[in-house]
Amino acid sequence: MSFIALLIFPIFMAWSAASDLLTMRLPNRLTASIAAAFVFMALLVGMPLNDLLLAAGCGFAVLMLGFFMFSRGWIGGGDAKLAAGIALWIGWTGLLDFLLLAAMAGGALSLLVLQWRRMTIPARLSGQVWLTRLHDPAEGVPYGVALSLAALHVYAHMPIAQLILQR
Repeated sequence: MSFIALLIFPIFMAWSAASDLLTMRLPNRLTASIAAAFVFMALLVGMPLNDLLLAAGCGFAVLMLGFFMFSRGWIGGGDAKLAAGIALWIGWTGLLDFLLLAAMAGGALSLLVLQWRRMTIPARLSGQVWLTRLHDPAEGVPYGVALSLAALHVYAHMPIAQLILQR
């Protein structure tokens, strides 16, 4: 049971990264599912109500910060919602590590995308819609990839992961 429970978050992160990379979209059903899965898992493992409320506060604070950044055109709306869903799972104790790692991963990803855009797409790859979209300077950077990678890096230290392991 705990092995399967431990896989839920990484599966959502893989789905998020793949979705953003391949489509440049993070569907609402995905970000809502991440939040719902957290609530389900928190109740399943008996997370204390105080910890659950702290996690909700963390998610809400990140959502507000994300919407502010979205309003400035710095990130996409899906990225804001994904970061908030991740913040639910991480909580306040892992938030700074997550945000710093996401910034570093996002910077590295941005440099890779900029370099890709300077190159000519090889003929054998030109039929790949996601690669041509990623090559388009009018498109953004699939920051959901960086958010997902950063979240996976801090996952083992998340309060809910520790509760799952204790069961």
